[in-house]
Amino acid sequence: MSVVGVPGSGKTTLGRALAGALDAPFTELDSVFHRPGWTHPDAEEFRAEVRELVARERWVIDGNYSAVQDLVWARADAVVWLDPPRLTATARVLRRTLRRVARRQALWNGNREHWTNLLRWDPERNIVLWSWVKHPEYRERYGAAVDEPPPGQDRIRIRSDEQARLLLAELAERAGAPS
Repeated sequence: MSVVGVPGSGKTTLGRALAGALDAPFTELDSVFHRPGWTHPDAEEFRAEVRELVARERWVIDGNYSAVQDLVWARADAVVWLDPPRLTATARVLRRTLRRVARRQALWNGNREHWTNLLRWDPERNIVLWSWVKHPEYRERYGAAVDEPPPGQDRIRIRSDEQARLLLAELAERAGAPS
C-alpha cells in the first residue's frame, strides 16, 4: 500500500497505523532518501532500494518521490492520498517542525531540522513553505491519479482525520480485529 500527500497531511501517522492494521512492514521513503548529513543516493541506487522494498509480499510505504512512484504504484494494491486543506497541512508541518527543532529530534539517519531553515524563503530548504507551495501541485497530480485507477488497485482520497479513522476501522473489520 502506498500513502501519499503533502508534508503535514499525516502520511507517516496513517502509514504506521495502516501497517499495524495490515500486519505489514512500514517504510518512510524519506528514511531511504535522506542519508546522514542530508546526502542522497543517486537515482539508480534509490530505485534499487525501493525495488527491494516493494518486492516483499506486504508493505506500506509513505512518500511522494516521483523518481520511484512507478515502482511503488505498480506493486501497490492501494494508493491512499491524504488531501487535507492547505492551511491544515501547513499548520501541522509548522507545529511538527517547531517541535523537532526545539527538541533537537533526530530524523532519518541522524539528520535534524534547523531553526535557520524556517527563516529561508526557498521552499527547497524550508519544509513549511514546501508544504504550502506544493499543495496545489500535489492536488492536481494525485487528483488525476485517483480519478483513473488501474484495474485491481484501489485509489482512496482521504480529506479528514475522520475519513482516515473510518479507513482504519474498515481494515480492522476486514481483518477481524476490534476497531
